[in-house]
Amino acid sequence: MRTPILSAAALAAVLVLAQPVLAVAEDDPSTTLTFVVTSGALTLSVPASADLGSGAPGTTVSAPIGACTVIDDRALVSASWTVTAAETDFANGAQTIPATDADYTVGTVTTTGTITVIGTDVTLSNSPQTVVTGTAGVGDNTASWDPTISVHVPPGAVGGLYTGTLTQSVA
Repeated sequence: MRTPILSAAALAAVLVLAQPVLAVAEDDPSTTLTFVVTSGALTLSVPASADLGSGAPGTTVSAPIGACTVIDDRALVSASWTVTAAETDFANGAQTIPATDADYTVGTVTTTGTITVIGTDVTLSNSPQTVVTGTAGVGDNTASWDPTISVHVPPGAVGGLYTGTLTQSVA
């Protein structure tokens, strides 16, 4: 019974050895192949508006404002970016509530691609402050979060519709 096994092993060895060897001669024509990995921009998309609700003087109005998304299509070997947020004072005619009475809470950040992201909750102000950073990125990547804005309505606030502008940017 050993004879068929040896014959099968011998046949396999012969088949491997009988394979044609791919030889390239010096005068064989060749083709140089090239391609370009395209790269794009670093962008940030944010909601156009958000309603934080209503509340009496001395309370807090708060709501998530909608998805904020960084899209990094720069295709870099070592990418990093920073998102900042600044708020104008909230105004109702001549009445104002300072931006510093508002908080920005990042919440959960979801990513695609290779990027390490850290969110930082801040008390807003008229000056830009870092709220999300991306580091150690490779290639294209994205990060998305739905921040909550909370405004602490001062006890002396006058009734009416207050409007402020939250400006977020990425660099």
